Amino acid sequence: MALYEIMQGDAYRVEALLTTVTRDYDRISMHGVRAKLLERQAASLGIPLHQVLISKSANDAEYEAQLGDALIAYKERGIDTVAFGDLFLEDIKLWRDRFLARHGMVGLYPVWKRDTTKAIRDFIAQGFRTVIVCVDPKRLDPRFAGRVIDQELLSELPPGCDPCGENGEFHSFAFDGPMFREAVRFAPGEIVCRDGFWFSDLIPDE
Repeated sequence: MALYEIMQGDAYRVEALLTTVTRDYDRISMHGVRAKLLERQAASLGIPLHQVLISKSANDAEYEAQLGDALIAYKERGIDTVAFGDLFLEDIKLWRDRFLARHGMVGLYPVWKRDTTKAIRDFIAQGFRTVIVCVDPKRLDPRFAGRVIDQELLSELPPGCDPCGENGEFHSFAFDGPMFREAVRFAPGEIVCRDGFWFSDLIPDE
């Protein structure tokens, strides 16, 4: 949603997509999506991808060091703005802004404070498609793992569950939409519980 908002105007040029990947698993950190699908997503969007690699046991210090190195490289190229899709978590935004300031950069939040119910309905209406890949069972029933977010799914979400997963209820992988040259094809894989979270694997469609 944030990327789409930016690309609707001409105030910014998107130089790259920046994503943290756990090197030991070759998957997006926290989300568990295979890096191959991430690469295909970026290729379909037509935007260069920068993978920030961290170890499976990475602590905050390692994460900040690796991300900081990536930001320094962009800063040296004259880039001073990093965009995020945060919606309403003030503490996360504050951390991001402080971290960026250490590197002489600022944050851009295109969908900040947007009503999340309206946001996800607009997202679906605009033709985006996204699948739930990680569920926190403390916040949402694991049966939602592996499902595409559509109107039917929204009607099944329990009271108090943010429809965009902003409180950490779930993470998702966008695989099609108006910015995509073609849909990122995959087959549903195994659904497993690891480290207290339920993950739905996505198998790249060859």
